[in-house]
Amino acid sequence: MGKLILLRHGESEWNSENRFTGWIDIGLTEKGKKEAFEAGKLLTDIPIDYAFTSVLRRAIDTLTEALRGADQELVPIAKDAALNERMYGDLQGLNKAETAEKFGAAQVKLWRRSYDIAPPNGESLKNTAARTLPYFEREIMPLVKEDKNVVVSAHGNSLRAIVMDLDKLTKEEVIELNIPNAVPIVYEIDKEGKIVSKVML
Repeated sequence: MGKLILLRHGESEWNSENRFTGWIDIGLTEKGKKEAFEAGKLLTDIPIDYAFTSVLRRAIDTLTEALRGADQELVPIAKDAALNERMYGDLQGLNKAETAEKFGAAQVKLWRRSYDIAPPNGESLKNTAARTLPYFEREIMPLVKEDKNVVVSAHGNSLRAIVMDLDKLTKEEVIELNIPNAVPIVYEIDKEGKIVSKVML
């Protein structure tokens, strides 16, 4: 049975400053690197066959640190923008608390968490899913169905899109879904693509 390991990047420099990041290519803090390494140590007993990451530095560096922590640095890695964070448009670079003061907390929560409401000039979760899920179904899921263990190092919203699909969440349920930084989510999936178990390490 294959394992799918979803890993959101460790703390980024803009996470620490409470800013919207989106497609801006911001690196990890020292704390974020340590978080990723520690997450990897939780994977030492899972022989990883393949790894996938977005093309953004914070996800790539998280994968590098996690594989180092797992003592599995020679894993084949594929990078693709389909796994990038959602594009936050006009909100990119803005402080989240200040944005909530300006537009109202309820509006900002809708922009951040809802399924089909996009921030100004940005992507909704629906838009993100439209590029993430076809790549996931084409490149990643077939490997898991072949009993391979696969790590996906990505972002809050690209991973929310994947989890929403796997867990069959509704548009209403996904509003409350938050993917924590550097906490491996491990699915066991059979050859038919059925989820047998799901744990957070």
